[in-house]
Amino acid sequence: MGIPDKKIAVFLAKGFEDHELIEPVNALRGAGAKVVLIGMSEADKRGVRGKLGTVVSADTTIDLVDQEDFDLLLIPGGKGPALLRQDERILDFVREFDREGKPIAAICHGPQVLVSAGVLKGRTATSYHSVVPELKEAGANFVSEPVAADRNIITSRKVEDIPDFTEAIFEALKAPERKTA
Repeated sequence: MGIPDKKIAVFLAKGFEDHELIEPVNALRGAGAKVVLIGMSEADKRGVRGKLGTVVSADTTIDLVDQEDFDLLLIPGGKGPALLRQDERILDFVREFDREGKPIAAICHGPQVLVSAGVLKGRTATSYHSVVPELKEAGANFVSEPVAADRNIITSRKVEDIPDFTEAIFEALKAPERKTA
């Protein structure tokens, strides 16, 4: 499926899970989407090291983007979400994305950002096993499935689930945009 008219925001923070960033990003770019890697600071433009050693440079920073310009938000897992969730600018971006009903895709530890943003209450979600208690405490309905999609939120568990996760992202990009209350 070609998606040349879609613009994807991807949060980038030190310790991201390499495969969970690279594989979906490559699939999206391969389908023609414009993918924008968003760092937390100017230093991220010089390179951010993933958990497995991959170095990726941010295209821009959270201060220079507007959520209105994007069609989907991708949050890779690894150790990066622990940093992302501490940044109110990131959390505000997520909250606004959710208010607009735009797709938010988070894998592995990525749902921690959704927990901190307060957008999972009453939603069905999945994550890496060590994040499950946080999901439940945040009011999410946890399922141990490769992918959980609830309205505009797509969550996934781990690297092995990337093919299903990526497929769910493409499905969300094909769906008409939905607004939430």
